Amino acid sequence: MTEDLLPALTARATEAAHARDPACSCAAAATLAHRDDATVVRHAAAVAKAHAPGTDPAELTLRLAVAARLPGVLLPPLAPAPAALHGRPVTYWPYGMPVDPDDPDAAPWEEAGVLLARLHRAPLPETVPSMRGPEKAARAVALLHHTAPRHPAAGPVLDAWADLPPWARGEAPAPEPTRLCHGDFHLGQLIRDPAPGSPWLLIDVDDLGAGPPVWDLARPAAWYAVGMLDPDAWHRFLTAYRAAGGPAVPPDGDPWAELDVPARALTAQTAARAVTKAAAAGRPLDEVEEWLVDACARMRSVTAAAPGGPGRDFPT
Repeated sequence: MTEDLLPALTARATEAAHARDPACSCAAAATLAHRDDATVVRHAAAVAKAHAPGTDPAELTLRLAVAARLPGVLLPPLAPAPAALHGRPVTYWPYGMPVDPDDPDAAPWEEAGVLLARLHRAPLPETVPSMRGPEKAARAVALLHHTAPRHPAAGPVLDAWADLPPWARGEAPAPEPTRLCHGDFHLGQLIRDPAPGSPWLLIDVDDLGAGPPVWDLARPAAWYAVGMLDPDAWHRFLTAYRAAGGPAVPPDGDPWAELDVPARALTAQTAARAVTKAAAAGRPLDEVEEWLVDACARMRSVTAAAPGGPGRDFPT
């Protein structure tokens, strides 16, 4: 990570904020994230994001164009194309308030379901790149395989991943029909303007693109299946998505025939990240991480019992 990136990005965020409001009060800038794959800085009403090294600026520009065309669904960018900074593409955004992690009862599950349904129903641009969800999951599992393959918890995760069909591992084209997808949906991808009553919007276009829309429902589905998401929250989310005409699952009845494979993939991805981090820190798995690994083990046992491969009986 370039040592000069953070102060330079802070200066860029300040410039963007002053361009939006020359009378900016100039409160101190805040670093919202500072990781190898993303650095995000806020100054007043503007945010500057340095994307991961190796990000394709041309594909990112196409994704920014989609966000600009769907202002009621995705947060519109402040500039139509990324700028370059220390070899990283940088994008600029209005500041928005995230979901409060300390108030789970107020989590906007219904609003999230409606936003995803609207995204999935939007016209698919001819030039949009592929959705990168399976690719990101494959990178997480590959990292586990290369850095901690002998960890006691690695086996169940790698086995569960190996049982998935090639498209879910990013090794083959996704099944048709494809739709416009977010690619990395979770509640951290929602913000709204600080003004009271402002609507929620989706953020983070890094993985946005054409793909199977069911992938965007898979992380909440996996959390529900392994007991990490309250059943009421899951059903509120799914009901709102269906009521808004979301095409990823049938409008009624059991949705798990469609959800099963991507939910398994997201479980394996999340478990792989958890085991990798625990191994790197030299610590035991915590309770949630153990749940994820146990879910992978149960997935393998269910798959082994079903000669036709992964089916609708996601283990709970």
